[in-house]
Amino acid sequence: MDSNRLVIATHNAKKAGEMVKILSEHFPELEIVTLADYPGAPEPEETGTTYKENAIIKVESAAEFTGEWCVADDAGLEIDAIPEELGVWSKRFAGEDTPFGEKMRLVLEKLDGLPDEKRSARFNCWVALAKPGYATQTFQGVCEGRIAYEQTGTGGFGYDPIFFLPELGCTMAQLTPEEKAAISHRGKVLKLLSDHLAASGW
Repeated sequence: MDSNRLVIATHNAKKAGEMVKILSEHFPELEIVTLADYPGAPEPEETGTTYKENAIIKVESAAEFTGEWCVADDAGLEIDAIPEELGVWSKRFAGEDTPFGEKMRLVLEKLDGLPDEKRSARFNCWVALAKPGYATQTFQGVCEGRIAYEQTGTGGFGYDPIFFLPELGCTMAQLTPEEKAAISHRGKVLKLLSDHLAASGW
């Protein structure tokens, strides 16, 4: 693969910023853009039943529209105590337009009274890489933790304020961007992607 441009296939500004920052550190000479740089880029319906399927739907749509190498991810919060409620539907939990503050309040309400050992959870993330004429490739990253008892921290986005990391003694939202990139599901999977790109001659 020989390219000087990589498109982050998302309309989510916070997610795009996080992915651009991580990948830029691995490839400082690479031009990394997002779908915001391609007016009219579609936002395909995420009809997959797995993160992998949704990541592929998004990346192949973007690759077809831009003609460039594209990267897309799909991720979710998996909570063992309520296994059917979030996961691949995390963004749509309680309604897609419901603010994450309210989504987190509802999660905490559902887990009210449960002790630490019953609050196990993980962030699961799949990333897909595609360009027209090439086989789509996928990578996975997982970050284990548990659900906190309250929302804490102002960093990150999504469910980060209730995702507690026992080994660090804080939530994902209390980490600096650099700390988060080192241990998060998205940081891990983008490291795998970066290793693959480097081995492919990027």
